[in-house]
Amino acid sequence: MSIIKQITILLLFLFIASCSKKEEGYIFKYANEQPESAIRSQSMLFFKKQLETKTKDKIKVELFFSGVLGNERELMDLVATGVLQGTRGGFFADANPKFNLITLPFLVDGWDQALRLVNSSFMQKINIGARENGFHIPATGISQGFRAYTNNKKPIKHPNDLKGMKMRVPMQEVYVQTALAFGSNPQELPFIEVYHALQTGVVDGQDNAPSNIWDFKIYEVSNYLTINNYATGPDPFMVNLKWYESLPNDLQKIFDDVARETIAISDKLNRKQESEFIQKLAQHLEVNYLTDDELEPFRKAVIPVYQYFVDQGSFSFEEIDKAREAAR
Repeated sequence: MSIIKQITILLLFLFIASCSKKEEGYIFKYANEQPESAIRSQSMLFFKKQLETKTKDKIKVELFFSGVLGNERELMDLVATGVLQGTRGGFFADANPKFNLITLPFLVDGWDQALRLVNSSFMQKINIGARENGFHIPATGISQGFRAYTNNKKPIKHPNDLKGMKMRVPMQEVYVQTALAFGSNPQELPFIEVYHALQTGVVDGQDNAPSNIWDFKIYEVSNYLTINNYATGPDPFMVNLKWYESLPNDLQKIFDDVARETIAISDKLNRKQESEFIQKLAQHLEVNYLTDDELEPFRKAVIPVYQYFVDQGSFSFEEIDKAREAAR
């Protein structure tokens, strides 16, 4: 983060603090990287309205979208230190490294399995485990759907098509290892930098949920879209634990209930609109849908990714089997 940006954010928070002191009640400051039009942000507008109404304004919610307070890495750090009270985004491993298990390529087959998994008792244990690292997670959803590839070089129909291609990946080890397994050259960048990176040739392609590809206008700097649904990820609602524990029990319950309802609405909208986003993207990009037979080489290529994380001690094959059992 540049010095100017750091100073700007500091001044903004000093202004917020000076304007939001209340004799009674609590302030919940939340930020994410997506624009206000994105489903994640829209669900948080619902959260604000519901929480303020149901607590009779005992908890006031302040929302910041479009990365105005920083990228996902920076926002997660702000929540960890208590400057912010909540966020949703890609650095969920800070809360609990076992969230990475949900991002494993081809762990689940489709939305039904993914939703069963994130709403299972298996996932609840991971949510609770985040308390050890200073986070309260009242609910976890699906991170905007299943990932799709875009690039400006050629259609991707086999892992060999990715070999040597400079592919932007999130700053998370699972995506780096998956990109290496496919033979591409992973470039770790915040997503808000991807448009310019594609435009200038710093990267050749990227993968993300169709909603993000649309919201960030990635279709303007890409030529091809590949639908292989190789992975999704968790969308935990990450809250500073100390702030949450400062709430009385009745407000904690209301907070958790509204958070769960918010995540459920987010998942419902993402699932409903995923195909709609792909249809809109098809007006700008050449779309390739991979069949089950065409996906088989991709599935075989990522076997070392599973072994990598088990060898690291992030989770075990037994936990992977339990996750798949919960999904089924």
